[in-house]
Amino acid sequence: MATIVVMLMAACKNKKQGNKEQNLVDADSSAAAKLEEVFADSTYQLTGVAVSTDGRVFTNYPYWLDSHSYSVVEIKNGKPVPYPDNNWNSFKKGQNGLNKFVCVQSVVTDQKGFLWVVDAAGIGLGSVYQQSNKVVKISLANNKIERIYRFPKDVAGPDVYLNDIRIDNTNGFAYLSSSSNGGIIILNITTGESRFVLGDHISVKSDSAYHFSPGGSELLKGDGSSLKVNSDGIALTPDNRWLYYKPLTDDKLYRISTLLLRDFSTPLHAIADSVMDLGHFITTDGMIFDKAGNLYLGDLEKSSIVKITPDLKMHTLVTDETKLLWPDSYSISPDGYLYISTSQIQLMPWFHKGEDKIQRPFKIYRFKI
Repeated sequence: MATIVVMLMAACKNKKQGNKEQNLVDADSSAAAKLEEVFADSTYQLTGVAVSTDGRVFTNYPYWLDSHSYSVVEIKNGKPVPYPDNNWNSFKKGQNGLNKFVCVQSVVTDQKGFLWVVDAAGIGLGSVYQQSNKVVKISLANNKIERIYRFPKDVAGPDVYLNDIRIDNTNGFAYLSSSSNGGIIILNITTGESRFVLGDHISVKSDSAYHFSPGGSELLKGDGSSLKVNSDGIALTPDNRWLYYKPLTDDKLYRISTLLLRDFSTPLHAIADSVMDLGHFITTDGMIFDKAGNLYLGDLEKSSIVKITPDLKMHTLVTDETKLLWPDSYSISPDGYLYISTSQIQLMPWFHKGEDKIQRPFKIYRFKI
């Protein structure tokens, strides 16, 4: 193990950092994709999207604003149907949230027929509600709960907001991002053991000097301070060898070897020293790899979808300032469509002195890749 760590650290030190100018490719170099509307919800704010191997589509609604009903739904004939049942979607403040969805942040399907639900349980992005944060694994074959993963306080305590998840069924691990204070959580999906890493590392912290400006003006919180969101989007390469991740509110991109992460005996300092800085790209919320190793991200500041090829060149695939209002999460269907949820976070009352500027309905789009 020590030899592997040394080799990876050497590779990291020899890796040249890219920059935004070097990575840009003319947007006209590829034809603009055509966005197709998949689903619209005029009432509740959605964030995630997940498409199963047989084409079923799921989304989720975080408990951020006062108006909230169900948390996870399957889209059937254009309508949201609570999933896996009404009971799991029946949580009300004051109830026990251990076996109900409290504040679901994301949904992801895998290749083995399971839906993974990340319940951050941070109502209104606040502290974890009654230690009820969890990851729920649901069998799509019978629509039953397969397993509930819970975390010790030193991994996902009251101030950790679980955000996104990626699954490696080959090696038996899942990786989650924490967007509150920043950090990566590794979950052994066989034993249930988990570990928190990179909590104090620069790669999980949003750059304080970056002015995050969707729509052309810097996004400010109610107290007038700049919005800073730490590690958020994560993605696994098709061979599961590398975990890519980045803070939301700056344009840096990083990766790390999953071989190091999967070995819970790897010293924390060795993990920190092995992070590879890939340079400046764009701000994005979620991101996802296709089978060919292309990485798809949403440029929050330019209302675009961008592809980063394996040689780290960026190609703008589509730009739409009307439809792509905070492209949030992604899923790739078996027939080669990229599904995109749009959550309009920049228009929430949190950033406009209590005024709701959201342009309902919230929508999910797709286009052929």
